[in-house]
Amino acid sequence: MSTEDLTQLDSPIATPHVCDGGNLDCGSGLLLVIRKAMDQVPSGDVLEIRSTEISVCNDLPAWCRMTENPYLGWKEGGETNSFFVQRGGKVEDVEAELAKARNYKFQTRIRWKGETTATVYARNHSFAVGQPASFDVQDVAPSALEYLLGSLGGCLVMGLQIHASREGVKIDQIELALNAKPDNLLVFLGLEEDGHSGLAEISGTAYVESDAPFAKIKELWEHTLRVSPVTNTVFRGAKLNLQVHSLD
Repeated sequence: MSTEDLTQLDSPIATPHVCDGGNLDCGSGLLLVIRKAMDQVPSGDVLEIRSTEISVCNDLPAWCRMTENPYLGWKEGGETNSFFVQRGGKVEDVEAELAKARNYKFQTRIRWKGETTATVYARNHSFAVGQPASFDVQDVAPSALEYLLGSLGGCLVMGLQIHASREGVKIDQIELALNAKPDNLLVFLGLEEDGHSGLAEISGTAYVESDAPFAKIKELWEHTLRVSPVTNTVFRGAKLNLQVHSLD
């Protein structure tokens, strides 16, 4: 990368066009936010992009070169950095980019080779999953239901701080305690037939440390619940199309 890409500006560029990405980085949705904002900027005008994620310094100039939107530099702020991009002559098909995001498919592979754990492969990650549910005090790996709760909690905690950062609300700590009650796990074990083996209720409390008014934190929490991908999956019920094939 050239030193020009990394040079800080002496002072910010005044512009009415601003988009705040909070702590999103270029790989987690910031570029989609920028594309949508840039679509409203007249050719030749400047868009100020705000982000607390320092990796944007390295990633944004490459996107600017690819899309022919001149990168003008960045200005370090107290908590939020500002990046300045001029609207170039090339017109992007914003709807096409948004359509890619709408139609994106997440992929995982899960392999069981024996004993009481399976290995999940997702992108550059892999992790062990234990039995569907366990009543033991200790296990080799978390159960599948515990991963479900962890996924829900992780989505809510990370989502809350992302939405807060985009509105300039500083959060120091978040801790979420979740509890889940199965309808009847004995159905899974084949010991009873009444009810089902899934979770009947999930409850919990989020504890947030912030100087912001509690009313604002509550507003952000309710928004997070409304747009959380995992929460919507759990409560709306994803359609399942699962098949089995022989390896022979």
